[in-house]
Amino acid sequence: MPNYCKICDTMKPLTPRLPCLLLSLHMAILAGANQEQPKPENADRSRNSAAGNATLRVGAATAEFEADDAMVIAGGITGGKVTGQEGKLRAVAIVLEKPSQSKLAIVACDILMITREWLDPAVAEIESKTGIPRAHILINATHTHHAPSTLAIHGYGTDKIFAERVQRGIVKAVVEANANLSKDDCRFLFHLAEEKAVGQNSRQLLPDGQIYWVGPRDHFVRPTGPFDPELPVLAFRDSADKLRALIFNHSTHTIGTRNDRRRSPGFYGMAAQELEAELGGAFCFLEGASGSTHNLSLNGGQATDQIKQTVREALAKAQPRPVARLAAVKRPFKFKVRQFDEAKEDEAVVRYCRKWVGPYGEQVIQVFRDMRKTLAPQRGQERETWLQAMVIGDVAIVGVPAEYFTKLGLDIKNRSPFRYTYVAELANDWIGYLPDLDGHKLGGYQVWTGLHSYAEPGTGEQIVEEMVSMLKELDK
Repeated sequence: MPNYCKICDTMKPLTPRLPCLLLSLHMAILAGANQEQPKPENADRSRNSAAGNATLRVGAATAEFEADDAMVIAGGITGGKVTGQEGKLRAVAIVLEKPSQSKLAIVACDILMITREWLDPAVAEIESKTGIPRAHILINATHTHHAPSTLAIHGYGTDKIFAERVQRGIVKAVVEANANLSKDDCRFLFHLAEEKAVGQNSRQLLPDGQIYWVGPRDHFVRPTGPFDPELPVLAFRDSADKLRALIFNHSTHTIGTRNDRRRSPGFYGMAAQELEAELGGAFCFLEGASGSTHNLSLNGGQATDQIKQTVREALAKAQPRPVARLAAVKRPFKFKVRQFDEAKEDEAVVRYCRKWVGPYGEQVIQVFRDMRKTLAPQRGQERETWLQAMVIGDVAIVGVPAEYFTKLGLDIKNRSPFRYTYVAELANDWIGYLPDLDGHKLGGYQVWTGLHSYAEPGTGEQIVEEMVSMLKELDK
């Protein structure tokens, strides 16, 4: 394999790394410059500190959300019922601190999604109890389709008892993570892996021009959008090399369990909990831009094992990176409820359901009619939500409050000034699916008007522009 220059490796994401033919010259440059580059794992700690990595304190904690068989499971068109549970439903919180800088708190919750109605009070309480600024707190839903409902969507409503437990669990996890911040300096290690087996673009074109949602899978013509296989691993080790916390990110719908008809954190959550038992530390999964991607080939157990293997291998390859700073910005974002034509919307749902869904399709048709009836008087209303961006050294994480199409997430990544940029969707709020404009033209379930998809076309692209602007601000 050819040698590659570290200078070339700092180029933009879409620029290929070029073999350096002037190694001696570049080695001379590197000897006196660019101390921000990653160093080998056995690098001297004092030199690492001199490079801007001095004193990174890390705390982590989890809090379990209690649930029972009487609770309605979210994720389907009608409410689901299960018996028993595998793994835990929980909040996983990681708090990072550097001297004289504001802390960051990152939280992942094993739920389908949740709105700011519940999250804003939790964030305010966290700020009051820990001093962590609201703008520096990111709360992400892992999007498991196997947990009780925390909002009104499709044919069921909010289980308020469970939603309150989620709210309390988020606060508890962050407060405890803040309380157990490490006393000594921790190292930040990073590796960007790929996971191509778990997930694909699921909006497949069908022979009749419709877009696949559910039903037979033997008539696909072609995918209508991209799939993002990137799986970054951000690991934090203490001075004894003990793993304190790990964050990983991937962009596929969290549908699939080891055992059927159980409450579950889903295959990502099960992978995280099983890896914790093997390796120690707290594992935090952030759901990527997966509004248009699903796992259509592996069962839940296979997906769990595949994710575990990829994360484990990435951790073994992770290299130290300097953390000169921790920073974040969070801003309100306004959008509008879309206008829609009832007759055209109904025709699209009826056409698909009566051809591809089977007898259950009649229930689906009625659920969508009921949702549009609820939304009809709200057409054109202005709403407000949150957008967020944060940086850990030279790694950026953006929080988007929606089921975000992968094409839009890739646009943010490719235009970001940070080489390593990752999307955490369903963060800090939930405003439904956000397709790209081409997705709106193609139609399909994610575009059908309902409580699951109601923002006006173009909202996804507007968020891209805002997120890129916020990332550029953090890069100054």
